[in-house]
Amino acid sequence: MPVDFPDAKDFPQFSIRSEHALDRMAEKRGDRGWLEERLAAGGSRFLLLANLSLAVNSNADRSETSLRWHSAGEIGKLGLDRTRAILLGCDAGGHGVFAVSLSEAEASSVPGGMDALKPLVDLRSLALQGALSSQDLSVAGMARALAAWHDVTRWCGRCGAETRPRDAGWRRECTACEQEFFPRADPAAIVLITDGTRCLLGHHKRYAHKFYSTLAGFVEPGEDIEACVRREMREETGITVGEVTYMASQPWPFPHLLMVGCWAQALTTKLTLEEDELHDARWFTAEEVRRMMAGNHADGITVPGPHSIAYALIKSFADRCGA
Repeated sequence: MPVDFPDAKDFPQFSIRSEHALDRMAEKRGDRGWLEERLAAGGSRFLLLANLSLAVNSNADRSETSLRWHSAGEIGKLGLDRTRAILLGCDAGGHGVFAVSLSEAEASSVPGGMDALKPLVDLRSLALQGALSSQDLSVAGMARALAAWHDVTRWCGRCGAETRPRDAGWRRECTACEQEFFPRADPAAIVLITDGTRCLLGHHKRYAHKFYSTLAGFVEPGEDIEACVRREMREETGITVGEVTYMASQPWPFPHLLMVGCWAQALTTKLTLEEDELHDARWFTAEEVRRMMAGNHADGITVPGPHSIAYALIKSFADRCGA
């Protein structure tokens, strides 16, 4: 049956979003004098990551959590080199906002060791707990994605020599052949498949028990988003997809994805699952989806939380269909 797609302007919001609170100051990343001033300024703030976990402030039961910001002086007392900091941008007051990423060995060598930096919490856990504001989640996501990129780009893919950070952490350059590397954002399509009255959700082998979500896949070279959706759904579920409509996108810092959210029309409904990927996939009515979101589905099935675009896609179906 024909599918009544929602309007993108009515699409639900999600917690981890594009970071808008900071001016990224891209034009200043190569200005060494400007950077040195900001790195030393009293109003500058530094977010620490150790082994990609974030330093936070939190009470005993984690009911109140916020990012823990360090001053330039505090970074110096920890024996850290401020010039390694990644520029995230400037806040509304013009103060520099930076991230400093440490390996586990580096974090253990600061005065007081790893304990001096605790509590350290993984961003995914913070997002699932709903412990941080959307603004903090977005800033932390930006910092984590950049830190993860630096971790895997320390050596040149062309000649194997060491690379060095440049432009305030937004570029790396090979010390031998001068090949340049820039932060990645790998595109992946994530899609709400519907036949008009039901939506298709899947349970991947890596998911927790009875956890179902929208289906997703990486965009391959030479593909647009629509072609990716049709190929992935055919490969994973055997479904033939017709119309594909863009809804919204989300930067997903695990490690550095750009999730492109779509609705798509199912032209067929018989499922043939790719067992290496999917443990199960089912068609759900809007009423079932609402119960899953409320945590009272008869079979105990759950869905992603409001930090993710997957939740927004699922919610848009629940809001749109069968209300």
